Order: sequence, then structure tokens, then C-alpha cells
Amino acid sequence: MAINNLVKRLQNIMRQDAGVNGDAQRIEQMVWIFFLKVYDSQEEMWECGENGEDFVSIIPEELRWRNWAPSKDEEGRYINDAMTGDELLQFINNKLFPVLKGHKSMDGSIDGIRVTKETPRGQAIVQEVFQEVNQYMKNGTLLRQMIDIVDEIDFNDTAETHTFGDIYESLLKDLQGAGRAGEFYTPRALTDFIIGRLNPKLGDKVGDFAMGTGGFLVSALEYLRPQQKSAEDAEKFQNTVVGQEWKPFPYLLAVTNLLLHGIQHPDLHHMDSLGQPMSEYHDKSKKVDIIAMNPPYGGSTEASVKQNFKAEFRSSETADLFMVLIMYRLARNGRAGVVVPDGFLFGVDGAKLAIKQHMLRNFNVHTIIRLPGSIFSPYTSIATNIIFFNNERAEDAPEEYATRCTWFYRMDMPEGYKHFSKTRPMLLEHCQPIIDWWNNRKEIILDEGNEKARCFTVEELMANDCNFDLCKFPKDDEEILPPAELLADYYKKRKALDHEIDKTLAEIERILGIELPKE
Repeated sequence: MAINNLVKRLQNIMRQDAGVNGDAQRIEQMVWIFFLKVYDSQEEMWECGENGEDFVSIIPEELRWRNWAPSKDEEGRYINDAMTGDELLQFINNKLFPVLKGHKSMDGSIDGIRVTKETPRGQAIVQEVFQEVNQYMKNGTLLRQMIDIVDEIDFNDTAETHTFGDIYESLLKDLQGAGRAGEFYTPRALTDFIIGRLNPKLGDKVGDFAMGTGGFLVSALEYLRPQQKSAEDAEKFQNTVVGQEWKPFPYLLAVTNLLLHGIQHPDLHHMDSLGQPMSEYHDKSKKVDIIAMNPPYGGSTEASVKQNFKAEFRSSETADLFMVLIMYRLARNGRAGVVVPDGFLFGVDGAKLAIKQHMLRNFNVHTIIRLPGSIFSPYTSIATNIIFFNNERAEDAPEEYATRCTWFYRMDMPEGYKHFSKTRPMLLEHCQPIIDWWNNRKEIILDEGNEKARCFTVEELMANDCNFDLCKFPKDDEEILPPAELLADYYKKRKALDHEIDKTLAEIERILGIELPKE
């Protein structure tokens, strides 16, 4: 079928339905339908596999997509008893959704699906993704029209699956503008760039513990796909990625995304990654070789969650806690690339300072890339950066440190761009200057006070109280932040300034041998 305008057709149908309000609900409505169709195609693959005769679906037979969704047979003739209207609506609301959530159907005729420790990961996912998914439509005839359109997609056709994958990518981009506060999905160009620098190999385990829709994991899979040369390689590929996400809708999107990219049993989990005591991650089996993440930032976490961390690392900001989690979960000789806000770089409050000191002492923090403020435009103008570090000791690192020196590189806007936008987003080609520099590092000083790339020793960083706000953008290039973000930025910078003043006063007291009066 021609599916290039698929999303637009579905959206036009939903606009006629009184139960669906706004883009966010329209996207959620589409995605659970996509998931069931994609999952049914996955089950066909399992049935045709080596042990296909032993396969038993976790979904009760009459609730499998193939047994209720199609309204035409293989010859294209209409099926007389295909459900539509109120009958279809009642079936979905009273049978399908309750059972997939793990409950009995409303009439008690079908038991809810059950997940045990023995349930294969690919099947257990069904109950997880439906736990908090909603069915919004109130018009069963319009719902039938949507199901018919999706059912025409042939996921056994490689070309059609690829085309749909591209459409799904555009759907994930649309989600950024769907009014879901705090969810800024990482541009594909940025995930591809970070994965390229981490250079995963088949056999590596790649993790993202705030995976959103799975962008970093998909970039890793596409990077590794050409490395498959044998059946053994294919098995390694299937077990490459692991992810966690605590918000139900992005989790559903990520599961569907990985199924579309050929992962039969996605090792994804709907959970709060910060909700476990960090001591649990001393187990080598819970560590991964590569971590690529864009943790949520700008938010705060509950006091109970902080108790999972050592006292010196207990921050109110989620981005700080995720940095600690990443350090706990990175395997020996593992590599990490993490997107962090500016506040982490220049912050010198107790927790941030302790976290950065711990990083320098125990990890090789080798590169920090300063990103333009419009990377996530127009959804947020928060300035971000990428920290690359390895769980190893750098050669010739000073005693008591794993880092020897850290390179800072500022990514300026490409020629002809004032800023990135929805219509002119960041592209992978914009990262080429960084890639060229990465492989042949040298300091770049454009003029006095304007450092584009420079290396700082660990001693210099420690003497500067781990203030990583280096190789920053010239003042003329800074964007004017919205009032709320501007205030938050000022408060963070004031904390840093207060810290510097306190340090200077303490030094004066030491020199004079007196104690100055405190306010």
C-alpha cells in the first residue's frame, strides 16, 4: 500500500471523533494500534522459526490481531462478520484492553494475560506496554477505518517496513510538539554522532536508562547491523541493547521502535531507573559496556529516591542522579556519552562538586562537547553538552586520578544557520567538523578569550573546583532564554558565584589567622 501519507490519513479520521483531543492523544491512539499490528507480524516470524510448532501466543486466540482486526480476506473480499461500530468499540474497551492489561474481560469470559519469570521477554512486553495505554475513540465506525488502514501494511515486506520505519521516526519527532512537558526527544543526528564516537562492537551491551522512545538504542542497532556476518553475529545483535523508561507512553513507543528495527525480544523495562539502591549495581551482570543517554533534566526527584544514593551524591536534580547511576552501571573499560545541561558543568554545589570530583578520580573524562542552545529548538532552549568518559585509568594520569586531561570543543552553528529549528534541524553532516577534530585533536584559539577547543589537565580542573564551563560560546551568540529558564539559570550561576566568594573569604581568613564575622 502507499503509506507515505499514512499518519495524515489517520489523523484526519481521529479529528472527526469526539473522544480524541489534541495531538498527544491522537499519537497515543495510533501507536497502540501500530503496536498490535507490528506484534502480530512478529508472532508470525516466531511461528515460522525453528521451534515454531511449539509457539503459543501470550494473547488469547480471539484477541490476536489476525483474528479480529482484518475486515478483508487475502483476496481482498470483505469479511461479513468483521466487527465495526458499537460492536467493535465494546470488543476493544471490554475485552481487548482489560485482558492485555492482565484483567478478566468485562463479561468474565476471558482471563487476563499472565506474565511469570518463565515468560519470554518478547511476550512479557505486551502486558507492560498496555498497563497505562488508553483507548480514546468513541466512534466505532471511525475506529474501524483506522484499523483497516493499519492492517493494510505488510510488515513481511522489507521495503514497506522500511518506509513505515521512516514514518514512525517522523511520528516520534511530532511527539515533541504534542504538549508533553519535559520530554525533549534527542535529534537522530545527535544520537548517531554520539554512538559513532562510542564505536560499539558486536558483543558489547549498549544501555540507555532513560531511553524515551529508544533513539540511542536504534542508532546503536543501525551502527552494528553491518557488522553481522554469521548466525552467531545475528544472535549477538539481538541481545545488544538494554533500556529502561518510567513513563508508559514513551515506553510503548520504544518497544514498537525496536520491534520495527528487527529486535524480536526487546530487553526494555518499564521502571524508574533511579528507584533502586545503587549498591545493587555492584553485580557485574547489571553493568553494560556502552552507555548513551540524554537523561531528563530540569526536574526534581522525591526525597525517597535520594536515599538510594550515597549522602554526598544526593542532589535534587534528576540529571545529577543519573550521572551517578551511569557511573555505577558502566562496566570496566566501558564507554559513555551523556547529554547534560549547562548547570551540571558550572554547578559547584555540594552534590555536583562531589559527582564531578568522583568522575575525575575514578573515570577517564576525556572529552566535553559544548552544543549550541538551539539543538532542541523550538521545544526548549536549555543549553546542553556531551560528556564522554571511559571506565578506565588514562595513561600517565596523576596519582589518585583516572583522568589525565579533558578536551573541550565548542560546536558552533554551521555556516548559513543562525539557529536550528523545526524546519531546519541539526543534521549529522553538521557534526563533521567535530569528527575531523576528534581524530586529530589540537587546540583552536580564535582570538583572545575565544577558545573553541582546548585541553585542560585534571589538576587545572580540580583547582577550578570542577567548573567545566570552559570553551563557552561568545556572549554575542547566546540566546535569550524564556523568563522561567532565565531565572533558573541566574540562580544556578549565583550559587557558583557564592561558592567562589566563600572560598576567597576562607583563604583570607587563613592568611590573616582570623575568623571574619558571618551574617
